[in-house]
Amino acid sequence: MTSPHDTSDAVADTLTGGPRRGRVRSGAGRGVPLPLLVPALVGLAFLVLPLIALLIRTPWHSLPDLLTSTEVWQALQLSLVCATAATAVSLVVGVPLAWLLARVEFPGRGLVRALVTLPLVLPPVVGGVALLMALGRNGVVGKWLDAWFGITLPFTTAGVVVAEAFVAMPFLVISVEGTLRAADPRYEEAATTLGASRFTAFRRVTLPLIAPGVAAGAVLAWARALGEFGATITFAGNFPGRTQTMPLAVYLALQSDPESAIALSLVLLAVSIAVLAGLRDRWMTAS
Repeated sequence: MTSPHDTSDAVADTLTGGPRRGRVRSGAGRGVPLPLLVPALVGLAFLVLPLIALLIRTPWHSLPDLLTSTEVWQALQLSLVCATAATAVSLVVGVPLAWLLARVEFPGRGLVRALVTLPLVLPPVVGGVALLMALGRNGVVGKWLDAWFGITLPFTTAGVVVAEAFVAMPFLVISVEGTLRAADPRYEEAATTLGASRFTAFRRVTLPLIAPGVAAGAVLAWARALGEFGATITFAGNFPGRTQTMPLAVYLALQSDPESAIALSLVLLAVSIAVLAGLRDRWMTAS
């Protein structure tokens, strides 16, 4: 038999939309210490104010003309094509690499994982120099590509794709590896016991399970490739219509036409917001 006290609690919970414990938890964060609140607000302002300033200084009246100019359109088109190609390369070789790191035990796996994630912390210019030393015309591998196949990557559109894939692939590998580690390997084992090969089990069982992680990693890699600057300008140069991507066009326009630089920056900002919105279920889940 319920007591009047329990009945009043139930009525209060019904009217407020939840149990009293939820009300206690929501009220626990009201007394924010001032030494924490002030630095938090300063940090928020530091991150948000530059973006607001970019929106304020955007030449909205001339924005359509700026975005439809030949130079801007060439840079935008090249950026989209190269970022998509770099993402495709990352998918082809990055997903198997993530599977290897997540599913196969082998000596030095920790070292391999560290090397895979190294481009995340490596200065992009250093990455571009490393690519030149490896794939340049006189590079360790590049000289053989040039001598045997006549392939020259530096200062070409293909070089842009290579530079962007180098810095973007780790985002895909990390995302897919984390998804693979969270997936139950018993499904693969069950498929192999039923006669499926290891590759068939991966293609028919594992890949559909990790598809959301692959999609999230691909979007992150694409966004990173689209915004790449340092490795691209070092390895591929800055030639309009051939290697000049959006970030390079922003850098060049900032010296002679600040309004065009702001317009290009606004496009990249819009792309970043779209990527963040697309990944909101992964990175912005409510507590």
